[in-house]
Order: sequence, then C-alpha cells, then structure tokens
Amino acid sequence: MLLKNGYVVVKQGGRRCDIRIDGEIIHELDDRLVPRMGEPVIDAAGMIILPGGVDAHTHMDLTYGEGCTTDDFYSGTVAAACGGTTTIINHTLCPRGTSLHHQVNAGHRLAMDKAVIDYSFHGLLDHADDAILDELAEMAAAGITSHKINLAYNGEPPDDEILALMERTAQLGVLLTIHSESNAAIAHLQKKFRAMGRTTPVYHARSRPPESEAEAICRMAFYAKMLGDVPLYISPLSCELSLRFVRAARWWRLRNLFVETCPHYLYLNEERYLEPDGRKYIVHPPLRPSSDSAELWRGIVEGDIDTISTDHCSCFYAQDRLPGKQEYTVEPGGIPGVEARMALLFSEVSAGRLSFQRMVELCCTTPARLFGLYPKKGVISEGSDADLVVFDPNRTVRITHDILHENSDYTPYEGMILRGWPVMTISRGEVIVEDGRFTGRRGRGKFIRRRLPDLTVRDQAVVSPY
Repeated sequence: MLLKNGYVVVKQGGRRCDIRIDGEIIHELDDRLVPRMGEPVIDAAGMIILPGGVDAHTHMDLTYGEGCTTDDFYSGTVAAACGGTTTIINHTLCPRGTSLHHQVNAGHRLAMDKAVIDYSFHGLLDHADDAILDELAEMAAAGITSHKINLAYNGEPPDDEILALMERTAQLGVLLTIHSESNAAIAHLQKKFRAMGRTTPVYHARSRPPESEAEAICRMAFYAKMLGDVPLYISPLSCELSLRFVRAARWWRLRNLFVETCPHYLYLNEERYLEPDGRKYIVHPPLRPSSDSAELWRGIVEGDIDTISTDHCSCFYAQDRLPGKQEYTVEPGGIPGVEARMALLFSEVSAGRLSFQRMVELCCTTPARLFGLYPKKGVISEGSDADLVVFDPNRTVRITHDILHENSDYTPYEGMILRGWPVMTISRGEVIVEDGRFTGRRGRGKFIRRRLPDLTVRDQAVVSPY
C-alpha cells in the first residue's frame, strides 16, 4: 500500500513524505511517490505518522496467587493496537524456582493463536544456581535478551546470587531489568501499619515510601559499578529521590544505567488513595505526591528518563478491589494503561511540552534499541517493519472506560481530555485498527527473536553533576 501526504516522524526529524509498503516492510520513503497499478492508497493529509509503539513492560495473562490479570494476550494486544502500540515485551510470571525455558514455553503457549501484534518475553530471575546461569546463554541464542529481578514480593534472589547474575548477564551482553523496592523495608512497614489498624489505601503508599525504592536502586547501582558498569534497566522508577540517585550514579560514571517510568506516575498522584475508590490505584511502586510527578517530567524533558512503558496489569475493580474485600497488602497490584500511553504523550506534544522526536524516542525507538528490536521496530525507515500509527492531531477525545478496549471495568485516566488521537494502526503492513475499530485477526502477532541490546542509546546524553 501507499500512504500519501502525511507528516512522518523519521530518524532525522519530521517531514511531509509518502510511505510505500511492500509486504510487511517499509520499502520506500519519498516526497512524491506515484501510485502503482492496483496499489491501495491511503490519503494521510493532515495526519501525523509515527512508528508503532514499543511497550517493554506489560503483564498479559499474569497469574498471581489464585487470580489472573483480566487481559490475556488477545484482549490486551487488541487494546495495545487500538492505542497505537505494535510490539510488547511481556512478563509472564511462572511458579517460583522454575527454569527460564519453562517460563518462556509457558509464555509461548499463552500467546500463541491469541496475540494480534508482535511480542517477546522477559525472563524472571528469582534464583541463580548453575543451571540458571547456563540457561542465560541458551535464552540469548533463542532471542530472549533481557531478564528481570523483582526485589520486592518476597521473590528476590539473595545478594550473592544477584552479583552472580550481574556478572553473567554482563558477559553475555543481555540486559538485566530491576523492580527496585526494598522488600525488607516494605514488610516491616506493612507489619507496623497493620498492627496499628492502618490498612486504608493511602497506607499502601506509606508502606512503600520513596526511600524503599531509592535504597534498592542505590544498592543495585553500587553492585553494578563494583562489577564494572553492568548494564541495568530500572523498571519502573516513580519518584524524585530515585531519579536523583540515578543522576548521581551517572555522574559517577555508571554509564549503563537506564530508566523507565510509566504514565500513571506522570498523570496521577498519591491523593488518589484518599478517594472513595482509592483501591483502583494500587500499583507497585505506588503513586507519589505531585511534586514527584513534576520532577519526572523534568527528567523526561532533560533526557534523564529513557523510556515510557505502561506496566499494564489489569483487574476488575468490582471483583478484586471493592472496600472490605481484603486489605491492600494482599490485593493484586497493578492498573490498566496499555491503550492510553501513546495518546497521552501525543497530547503533550500538542501542548508544546514535548517534541515529536522526543515522544518517539521514549515510546518507540529507545525501547526498541535497548531490547534488541531495532531497526526492525521503533523507527520509520526503509527496510524496517511497516509498523505505523496514524494520529489525527486535531481530534479532541475525553478518555472514558467505555471507549477503550482493555478488559477492565475502569481506566485510571477517566475524564482526561486529550488533543490528538490514533485513528489507524498498521502492523507489518496490515491495517489492523481503523478509527477505533479492530480489524485484524486473532493470532496474527509473531514472536520476535531479539538481538542483543544496543547500549549506546545514552552516548549523546548530557550527564551533569547531581
């Protein structure tokens, strides 16, 4: 097909040009491409064309205790596609102590015949015996080039095993991602507040204070420096204190420290926990005061934050979180957001807060580079996959639960008014969303064998004294 007359955001910046797609690939970019005989033409005049979004942090089909997230690989990827995301990297949690092969095979079974966009998986590292250390190389050969350690949830490996994992991932060139919250500090504070009878949602935030996050990040950064600048990806970062530690670590020449944040830390704050339905916003790490959100925005604008992903983890409020069902310490943590991410950031471009280029870096190109998807994903370039999202910059939309496709009974962004909205999504040359209607096929998504991470994404970043 041929897309004509759109404003296209490419590596060098934005320009008006046409895009010719041949099969699944972008074949040609030029100012005045002439339609071939029988070639379908899409007139994108007045539209903005961006690379399809890459969301490097989702939880489709996540099992926790006796429950499961309400979005599986079908409903969750339909929602992602409708929001302009064309690739996800999923965390599929398996029973503790399982091998990496077991985890990835379970992920394949869950995604097969369901996913409508392309996908990959992160491995989960809750122990590090010799078998796991050997499996890391086998996983890299199979295209799984990132793995996560959860420092909370009573599931973290002991520190000596974390050090062994750091050394092995650095040797292999794969990326170690860290959920950074101090498990011991959280457990102590939860026990303290429970004894005092303080179990309302605001104590979810107070039992997981910024210090518990920053301490964990600082400890991991020291270990990484000790072992020779081991590449680490903080997933996610929620507060000013943590960001200050990251700035200090980079000034201290820890160059391979990468940071992700999520839209809910940018648009929502701790006051939500005081609302009657405050349990809707229980997420790990928790929402922070508005001053933290302001500092994260500064980090985005100034280049301290590398990516914006969603940590999409959906549930039914009425089923799982109504007051009185259970206290916050045992509730499923997580909120939906995979569909709204691209539109939220596009609206910031419309408001003059971000450039198109910076939005694409945060939501498309940098996650693709860090997680071994580039240049097939995350960029509009000849030879890249034809993953595109077409935005109408003049459409104003009020976000409500009923216009979204996520399998949840609420959206945390209810009532927000955005300028600019995705009106078409193209995945590998196939139009799969038109004006909010999913037109693709169940199971059309492909597993992507990823390359090793490109760790040069911060080479041009300015590192200033903290």
